Amino acid sequence: QVQLVESGGGLVQAGGSRRLSCAASGRTFSSYGMGWFRQAPGKEREFVAAISWSGGSTYYADSVKGRFTISRDNAKNTVYLQMNSTKPEDTAVYYCAAQIYYRGSYYYTAAAGYDYWGQGTQVTVSS
Repeated sequence: QVQLVESGGGLVQAGGSRRLSCAASGRTFSSYGMGWFRQAPGKEREFVAAISWSGGSTYYADSVKGRFTISRDNAKNTVYLQMNSTKPEDTAVYYCAAQIYYRGSYYYTAAAGYDYWGQGTQVTVSS
Protein backbone atom coordinates (compact mmCIF):
# COMPACT_ATOMS: atom_id res chain seq x y z
CA GLN A 1 0.00 0.00 0.00
CA VAL A 2 1.27 3.44 -0.93
CA GLN A 3 -0.08 6.62 0.60
CA LEU A 4 0.28 9.94 -1.15
CA VAL A 5 -0.31 13.29 0.52
CA GLU A 6 -0.34 16.48 -1.52
CA SER A 7 0.30 19.93 -0.09
CA GLY A 8 0.99 23.43 -1.30
CA GLY A 9 -2.30 24.28 -2.89
CA GLY A 10 -4.00 27.62 -2.40
CA LEU A 11 -4.79 30.90 -4.07
CA VAL A 12 -2.31 32.46 -6.50
CA GLN A 13 -2.61 35.48 -8.74
CA ALA A 14 -2.34 34.99 -12.46
CA GLY A 15 1.29 35.14 -13.48
CA GLY A 16 2.42 34.00 -10.06
CA SER A 17 4.08 30.83 -8.88
CA ARG A 18 3.17 27.96 -6.62
CA ARG A 19 4.96 24.76 -5.67
CA LEU A 20 3.03 21.62 -4.94
CA SER A 21 4.52 18.74 -3.00
CA CYS A 22 3.51 15.11 -2.75
CA ALA A 23 4.91 13.00 0.05
CA ALA A 24 4.80 9.25 -0.48
CA SER A 25 5.01 6.35 1.91
CA GLY A 26 6.80 3.18 1.01
CA ARG A 27 10.37 2.01 1.06
CA THR A 28 10.64 1.74 -2.70
CA PHE A 29 9.57 5.25 -3.68
CA SER A 30 12.70 5.57 -5.81
CA SER A 31 11.35 2.84 -8.10
CA TYR A 32 7.96 4.50 -8.74
CA GLY A 33 7.02 6.60 -11.70
CA MET A 34 5.17 9.67 -10.43
CA GLY A 35 2.63 11.91 -12.05
CA TRP A 36 0.48 14.97 -11.51
CA PHE A 37 -3.03 15.23 -12.86
CA ARG A 38 -5.68 17.88 -12.40
CA GLN A 39 -9.44 18.17 -12.56
CA ALA A 40 -11.35 21.39 -13.01
CA PRO A 41 -15.05 21.70 -12.15
CA GLY A 42 -17.19 20.03 -14.77
CA LYS A 43 -14.19 18.60 -16.60
CA GLU A 44 -12.46 15.26 -16.74
CA ARG A 45 -9.21 14.59 -14.97
CA GLU A 46 -6.29 15.45 -17.22
CA PHE A 47 -2.60 14.73 -17.30
CA VAL A 48 -0.24 17.52 -16.23
CA ALA A 49 3.26 16.12 -15.77
CA ALA A 50 5.13 12.92 -14.99
CA ILE A 51 8.61 11.85 -14.03
CA SER A 52 10.34 8.51 -14.32
CA TRP A 53 11.66 6.63 -11.32
CA SER A 54 15.16 8.01 -11.77
CA GLY A 55 14.08 11.50 -12.69
CA GLY A 56 15.85 11.09 -15.99
CA SER A 57 12.68 11.42 -18.06
CA THR A 58 9.93 13.97 -17.70
CA TYR A 59 6.68 14.44 -19.55
CA TYR A 60 4.37 17.45 -19.79
CA ALA A 61 0.99 18.31 -21.17
CA ASP A 62 1.22 20.88 -23.94
CA SER A 63 -0.85 23.28 -21.86
CA VAL A 64 1.81 23.51 -19.13
CA LYS A 65 5.02 22.91 -21.07
CA GLY A 66 7.51 25.68 -20.39
CA ARG A 67 5.60 26.87 -17.32
CA PHE A 68 5.50 23.88 -14.97
CA THR A 69 8.39 21.71 -13.81
CA ILE A 70 8.15 18.31 -12.18
CA SER A 71 10.98 17.05 -10.01
CA ARG A 72 11.59 14.48 -7.32
CA ASP A 73 13.75 13.96 -4.28
CA ASN A 74 14.02 10.24 -3.67
CA ALA A 75 15.80 10.80 -0.35
CA LYS A 76 12.68 12.60 0.90
CA ASN A 77 10.13 10.39 -0.86
CA THR A 78 8.68 13.53 -2.40
CA VAL A 79 7.72 14.72 -5.84
CA TYR A 80 7.19 18.38 -6.66
CA LEU A 81 5.32 20.43 -9.21
CA GLN A 82 6.66 23.95 -9.65
CA MET A 83 4.01 26.08 -11.28
CA ASN A 84 5.15 29.34 -12.86
CA SER A 85 3.37 31.90 -15.03
CA THR A 86 0.06 30.56 -13.82
CA LYS A 87 -3.18 31.21 -15.67
CA PRO A 88 -6.82 31.17 -14.52
CA GLU A 89 -7.29 28.01 -16.57
CA ASP A 90 -4.81 26.25 -14.28
CA THR A 91 -7.46 26.37 -11.55
CA ALA A 92 -8.21 22.80 -10.54
CA VAL A 93 -7.75 20.13 -7.94
CA TYR A 94 -4.28 18.70 -8.44
CA TYR A 95 -3.67 15.02 -7.79
CA CYS A 96 -0.44 13.18 -7.28
CA ALA A 97 -0.23 9.58 -8.52
CA ALA A 98 2.24 6.72 -8.24
CA GLN A 99 3.01 4.11 -10.87
CA ILE A 100 4.36 1.03 -9.16
CA TYR A 101 4.98 -1.06 -12.24
CA TYR A 102 6.49 0.40 -15.37
CA ARG A 103 4.09 -0.02 -18.28
CA GLY A 104 5.82 1.90 -21.01
CA SER A 105 6.32 5.60 -21.55
CA TYR A 106 2.78 6.13 -22.90
CA TYR A 107 1.31 5.18 -19.54
CA TYR A 108 3.12 7.98 -17.79
CA THR A 109 0.59 10.32 -19.39
CA ALA A 110 -2.53 8.20 -18.84
CA ALA A 111 -4.49 8.01 -15.60
CA ALA A 112 -4.96 4.29 -16.19
CA GLY A 113 -1.22 3.83 -15.85
CA TYR A 114 -1.18 4.75 -12.16
CA ASP A 115 -1.81 2.53 -9.18
CA TYR A 116 -2.22 4.93 -6.27
CA TRP A 117 -3.66 8.41 -5.95
CA GLY A 118 -3.60 11.17 -3.39
CA GLN A 119 -6.62 13.08 -2.17
CA GLY A 120 -5.79 16.18 -4.15
CA THR A 121 -5.02 19.81 -3.36
CA GLN A 122 -6.95 22.79 -4.68
CA VAL A 123 -5.15 25.45 -6.69
CA THR A 124 -7.06 28.58 -7.59
CA VAL A 125 -5.55 31.12 -9.95
CA SER A 126 -7.22 34.51 -9.81
CA SER A 127 -7.21 36.88 -12.74
